[in-house]
Amino acid sequence: MQASYTVNGAVATVTLAGRFDFNAHREFRDAIDRALAESAVRQLVLDFRAVDYIDSSALGMLMLLKEKADNNHKQVTLSHCTGSARQVLEIANFSKLFVMD
Repeated sequence: MQASYTVNGAVATVTLAGRFDFNAHREFRDAIDRALAESAVRQLVLDFRAVDYIDSSALGMLMLLKEKADNNHKQVTLSHCTGSARQVLEIANFSKLFVMD
């Protein structure tokens, strides 16, 4: 998986591409940590438009992100979730934990 981030004012967008699984944990964590470290950022948007697969370790990484974001008073939005990625997130009831669009 590839993970990159951009900041526009108070919003950091982390763009994910490929398989979001255990093998992606370092790249995901690095992008998230850099985005959360931006003091002006109040909202973190994860762009799932190019994610074609999510496994249970990715769900765990998202839970850790939620905890970090909450501790830093930042909101997390899961954006452009489609296909099997959206199915997995909905089955895991992530729509109750995150804003999903």
